[in-house]
Amino acid sequence: MTQSMNVLAHNDDLPIRTEQPIHSGKVRSVYWLTEADSQRLIQEHNYPVPESTPLAIMVISDRISAFDCIWKGENGLDGVPGKGAALNSISNYWFQRFKEEGLANSHILDVPHPLVWIVQKARPVKIEAIGRQYITGSMWRAYEKGERDFCGIQLPEGLTQHQKLDDILITPSTKGVLRGLPGVPEADDANITRRNIEENLHAFNFNSADDISRYETLLKEGFAIIQNDFAKLDQLFVDTKFEFGYVTNKEGNEELIYMDEVGTPDSSRIWDGTAYQSGKIIENSKEGFRQALLNHFPDPDILLNKNRMDERTQLAENHRLPVEMLMDLSNTYQAVAEKIIGACIEISDNPKEEVIEALGAKYGLIV
Repeated sequence: MTQSMNVLAHNDDLPIRTEQPIHSGKVRSVYWLTEADSQRLIQEHNYPVPESTPLAIMVISDRISAFDCIWKGENGLDGVPGKGAALNSISNYWFQRFKEEGLANSHILDVPHPLVWIVQKARPVKIEAIGRQYITGSMWRAYEKGERDFCGIQLPEGLTQHQKLDDILITPSTKGVLRGLPGVPEADDANITRRNIEENLHAFNFNSADDISRYETLLKEGFAIIQNDFAKLDQLFVDTKFEFGYVTNKEGNEELIYMDEVGTPDSSRIWDGTAYQSGKIIENSKEGFRQALLNHFPDPDILLNKNRMDERTQLAENHRLPVEMLMDLSNTYQAVAEKIIGACIEISDNPKEEVIEALGAKYGLIV
């Protein structure tokens, strides 16, 4: 068996019945179901949504993205074994915790397979909501150069690298390119302030000014739940990305929900607690893989300099990494997931066939 059989590297070629183009991102592919299939599944599985709600199948891959490129390993290893199942299981866990604690629902309606979600259509808020509890990464690099204003928040003098901040800071950035908004850069992933959002709330897809405060509350309360649970595992929850959107509930009312993924090693920094107390940083997230990439190539500026994106893309396409680099990340993802959910992550011998079987047998969605 080749190593490629153990990973789901391509998730946009599944025989799922759909009448719309398949949307494939860096990690997930989305198959919008037909109106008939959506209504049928809502009725058969009693999903708590109006019968007219469009549904989609969201399939996570084992591809690994870093520095805006997809990386592959030697010996035909085109992804990270167990990555997709680990990330989905972690997000499932936190979304359920948020629901149990009365915070908000998520877009997920069903989990037919460890790599698959059935989701309801949501209208996304056009913000990547970053929560930070420590000064590190890009924030530290900017602070070290003298910047003190971050997304309209003033940081005090005298902070040191990796220092814990007094409060969870919310440093939002744009999700997608928004044009013609005063003070808002016309670029994806550009830092913005709360005032930018307030002055253009409908352009960011908020229904009301109250919902801006609502998303901040959901971010901080969700962050605190993850942080407290990780602390019990001697792990520090350093920073993370949240995404939000609106869905129509069973009663026909719009509600703000969590969406995308949350609290995963892909979207968060997680540090070992004991090591931090002794002055060391041990990464238990994708940040460790990013550092390994920077150390692997003789000219790391290619990975950091946005003006060298063409070179970076060619580097990722033409260079296969040592298998050990991807397996180290596999071990990290699985270890974090197993600590959180309290169960082993099973790595499939042939994930694509498993997904097809799961969606065909119980859901009747395979053509």
